[in-house]
Amino acid sequence: MIFNYGNQQCYIIATTVLFLCTAVFFTIKTGFIQFSGIRRFLYLIRHGVPITHRDPGKKASIDTMSPTNALLTAMGTTIGMGNMVGPGIAIMAGGPGALFWLIAYIFFSSAIKYVEVVFALKTRRINSDGLIVGGPMCYLKKAHPFLAHWYIAVILLLFAVWSSIQSNTLATIFALEGVAPWIVGFVLSLVVFLVVRGGAKRVGEVASRFVPFMFSLYLLCAMLILVKNPFALISSMKVVFTAAFKPQAPIAGFVGVTFLQAIRAGTYRGIHITESGLGSASIPHAVATVKYPIDQGLLALFSGAIDALFCMVSGMLILVTGVWMTGNLRSTLIYEVFSLHAPAGGSIALLATIVLFVLTTIIGNSFNGMQVVSSIACQRVVQLYLYMSVAIIFCGAFVKTDFAWMFMDSIMTLAAIPNLVGLVVLSIKYPDWLRR
Repeated sequence: MIFNYGNQQCYIIATTVLFLCTAVFFTIKTGFIQFSGIRRFLYLIRHGVPITHRDPGKKASIDTMSPTNALLTAMGTTIGMGNMVGPGIAIMAGGPGALFWLIAYIFFSSAIKYVEVVFALKTRRINSDGLIVGGPMCYLKKAHPFLAHWYIAVILLLFAVWSSIQSNTLATIFALEGVAPWIVGFVLSLVVFLVVRGGAKRVGEVASRFVPFMFSLYLLCAMLILVKNPFALISSMKVVFTAAFKPQAPIAGFVGVTFLQAIRAGTYRGIHITESGLGSASIPHAVATVKYPIDQGLLALFSGAIDALFCMVSGMLILVTGVWMTGNLRSTLIYEVFSLHAPAGGSIALLATIVLFVLTTIIGNSFNGMQVVSSIACQRVVQLYLYMSVAIIFCGAFVKTDFAWMFMDSIMTLAAIPNLVGLVVLSIKYPDWLRR
């Protein structure tokens, strides 16, 4: 592990505490919005989200999304390969108890995502090219310009690393089917380029079509595997809770882990999966035509329940089948589960689902990156960034998996620090923003 000794261990402890404490802070500050917001959320589901046709600026022609499409675009980046691969990575790094801490972080950090989305809508603006931009690059300026500049510099790199990991994971899985990595990288690059080039409306339309379908298909196939052995499922759930609060002894080919490693592994994978604390999920929400920012914030908050369900199912698949106890850290655990235990046609359904997951995630990341660039540069530079992103997606198919995940953890923390600090400052400075 990269966090076993000296300063690295202190760094991991400090950053894990920062994430968890900020999540608890906003849970308390919003009055446990995870519970108090349920009534309003159910109202929005029944009656729809109030929208506004007024431009948030002076220009008449702007590129926007409906509140639902904005939510699905954000979910396209959070619900994807991270939910499928992340729990397995967490379990192999921190034992079964890491799955508990992953779910715990998703619950508490949903309050952070709520605040991020509300602040993004409160501070969004129209740039010189007539495009709506919003997110941490805008609301952090209200806290301190230095935080915004720090965030922008790091988040652009993080989006690139994220996309390369998605491309790498897909290429690794298809390599087991005899498909060359360069083919996977090339096809992904081409499709992402064609979709993202169409702007916010096209991105939202693609997400609205694919996200519900791929979510349902994956859950259906997963449940068919889990119900085959209910006793192993119950036993695995017990192991998750007991291992969450004590060191894990070595099992088969799996080395034992400490309590700290379980918390760290679960928390970091939770951050990667939900993007809560990074602020990136608020970027597509910022272009929604919603009337009340808190309504969009509630949509974002309760999308965390879908993340938690997805992660729990993926984690249970890995624990019940025992694939986590052998081999090295790898991103093909779910593929191995479906290949060995899925009913006829299950592996084909998984491959189709994985392709859609990776595609929507990379499209969302590329769109978010272009929105960040739009906040500081002209459209020509935005197009240049798109070309660079496409090249990184292609090259990502050849990156070593363990290096990519370790590098992403480091960059992710550097992006989260200014965002979390800025959110706390703004919540104290502008408490009315969290009210209608």
